[in-house]
Amino acid sequence: MELNYVAIVAATAVQFLLGAIYYTFLFGKLWGRMHGFDKLSKETQQKMMKGMAPIYGVQFLATLVTTAVLALIMSMVPSTWNAYGMVIFLWLGFILPTQVSSVLFGGTEPKWIVQKIAVQSAESLIRLLVAVAVLNLF
Repeated sequence: MELNYVAIVAATAVQFLLGAIYYTFLFGKLWGRMHGFDKLSKETQQKMMKGMAPIYGVQFLATLVTTAVLALIMSMVPSTWNAYGMVIFLWLGFILPTQVSSVLFGGTEPKWIVQKIAVQSAESLIRLLVAVAVLNLF
């Protein structure tokens, strides 16, 4: 079982970029309202954004770990398995329930629960499917 580290880093970078697009251009305003960022002054928002580098770093590392584990799992299953189907099952069995719990018990305002679960869980599924696509390119 050999892992292609270039593929893992490439898949991580693509997922990270996709997450940035998803949470800024596609759902940025909604995400901002869910978390009350829209109620903050522009100055406070800019100050918060300047302090995001360490958070982005941690997120990149977490995505790298996820991608490496996904690549490892893909290398261990028979080649006859459909990697996309496998990712959907992994997402359905592990990621979706974890995200639902974190939203339900993470202090989310009740009016945002369904939307937050939908936005987060859809992004994680899309990201994993993209990771499989990139890993399969190598």
